[in-house]
Amino acid sequence: MAKILKIYPDNPQENLVNEVIKTLKNGGLIIYPSDTIYALGCNIFDIKAMEKLAQIKKVKLEKSKFSIICNDLSHLSDFTRPIDTSVFRFLKSHLPGPFTFILDANKSLPLAYKNHKTIGIRVPDHPIPQLIVEKLGHPIASTSIKDDDEIIEYSTDPELIAEKYGHLVDIVIDSGYGDNIASTIVDLTSGEPEIIRQGKGII
Repeated sequence: MAKILKIYPDNPQENLVNEVIKTLKNGGLIIYPSDTIYALGCNIFDIKAMEKLAQIKKVKLEKSKFSIICNDLSHLSDFTRPIDTSVFRFLKSHLPGPFTFILDANKSLPLAYKNHKTIGIRVPDHPIPQLIVEKLGHPIASTSIKDDDEIIEYSTDPELIAEKYGHLVDIVIDSGYGDNIASTIVDLTSGEPEIIRQGKGII
């Protein structure tokens, strides 16, 4: 069963955060809080961890659409094609925030994203995922724990999340109750914002 770590945004304990980082580096999966709902995450460069993530979501890895969680926009060029100044300014004005932005991918994507033409980028407005990415040294792959049905209590209460997913992941980070509204997905591949899914973020 997963280890439950109580890590709170206002005063995250360094030793607990380091335990999360060690788990990610060793190919483990985590459930972590964000500015929207709780999410599943793993090391973006660990193909076996990525395969586990795909199995949990019941999709083939090559067809998965896992977001890339960054702590700022400095990693954009690692994963996306060069973007216009106007698009960058748009991103900067909305991030960090409850958005997933779809951008054109470059050819340097991690192995698990091979042949993906687009990629979803998230910079959550929440200190825990930002701290994890900062300490890990690179972004993580992520997908929300919600099913296709309505978000219900098991996806907002970390104790119930641990009961449901504890046998599938290594760590559940308990930061208190999560939100029950997913991120807004915005396609920027045309240069103009197109809302694919309206969620918490308002354009």
